[in-house]
Amino acid sequence: MARAGGITNAVNVGIAVQADWENREFISHISLNVRRLFDFLVQFEATTKSKLASLNEKLDVLERKLELLEVQVGTASANPSLFARDA
Repeated sequence: MARAGGITNAVNVGIAVQADWENREFISHISLNVRRLFDFLVQFEATTKSKLASLNEKLDVLERKLELLEVQVGTASANPSLFARDA
């Protein structure tokens, strides 16, 4: 009878070892996917910041051009004779 109990115990240990390996493999896959997601988010953040900085520079240039145009229109409105053509 001791032998039968030993086989049962060995089978139980084998099942436990197999389950442990499966759990470790699952945890490994989850960890890998979390790492990939983290890497993607870091890359996305860097790319987004770069694009936003570029857009901000373009907006600054456009704002300066708009201010210049506003001054020119204001000057033209105040002195229409500057732009009058002699016929």
